Amino acid sequence: MENLSFIIGVIGNIISVLMFLSPVGTFRRIVKNGSTEDFDSLPYICILLNTSLWTYYGIIKPGSYLVATVNGFGVIFQTVYIALFLQFAHPKMRNRTAILVGVLNVVLIGTAILLAHFLLHGQMRINVIGFLSTALNIMMYISPLGVMKTVVTSKSVEYMPFLLSLFLFFNGAIWTFYALLMADWFLGVPNVMGWLLGAVQLVIYAIYRNPNSSKQVVEQLEDQTECLLPPSSSSTQEY
Repeated sequence: MENLSFIIGVIGNIISVLMFLSPVGTFRRIVKNGSTEDFDSLPYICILLNTSLWTYYGIIKPGSYLVATVNGFGVIFQTVYIALFLQFAHPKMRNRTAILVGVLNVVLIGTAILLAHFLLHGQMRINVIGFLSTALNIMMYISPLGVMKTVVTSKSVEYMPFLLSLFLFFNGAIWTFYALLMADWFLGVPNVMGWLLGAVQLVIYAIYRNPNSSKQVVEQLEDQTECLLPPSSSSTQEY
C-alpha cells in the first residue's frame, strides 16, 4: 500500500506540474498582444493562495513531502503568472489584481502561517492548517465559475483555457485516489469537488465550442510543446 501511494503521489506530482504549466499558452498570447484582454486573474491568485498553504501543510505533516514539493513548484509558477498579469493588465484590472494579491497572498497567508507556527503545536497545528487548506482548495476549484458564466453568456469558450480545465479534472481525480490511499480527508474532500467541477468545465467546453475549437486546442497543445521541449541541436535561437 505504501508503494502504491508513493507511485500515485508521483503521478499526481506530474499531473499537477502539467496543470501549473497549462496556462503557458495563455500568457504567451498575453505577452504577444501586450494585453490581458478579458482573461481573469482570480484563478491564478486562488491557486497561489492554495499552493502556499498546502506547501506548509506538506512540511508540517509527517510523510507528506510529495504534497510539499509539488505545491512549492506551484507557488513559483503562479508567482510568475501573476507578475506577468500585473505587467500587461489594464489599470482597473491591475489595481484589482494587486489588491487581491496583497490581501489574500500576503496578509492572509502570512497571518495564518505565523499564528499556526507560534500558537499551535503538533496535531492541532496540522488539523487547523488542513482545514484552511481544504477551504482554499475548494476556493481554487470554484474560482473558474465566473469564467464558466462568461462562456454560457457569450456562448464562446475563447476565455476558458481548455488545457487548464483538462488538467484540473485529472488533477482532482489522481489526488482523490491518493487521499483515499493515505486516508487523508483534508486532501480528499476538495479534490473530489475539483474532479467534479473539472468535468463540468469540460462538458461546458464541449457544448459551447465553435467549429474552429478543435483547431484552437491543437494550436494550444503545439504552443505547450514548443515551450516544454528544448531547442533542437540545429537551432541557433536562444530561449
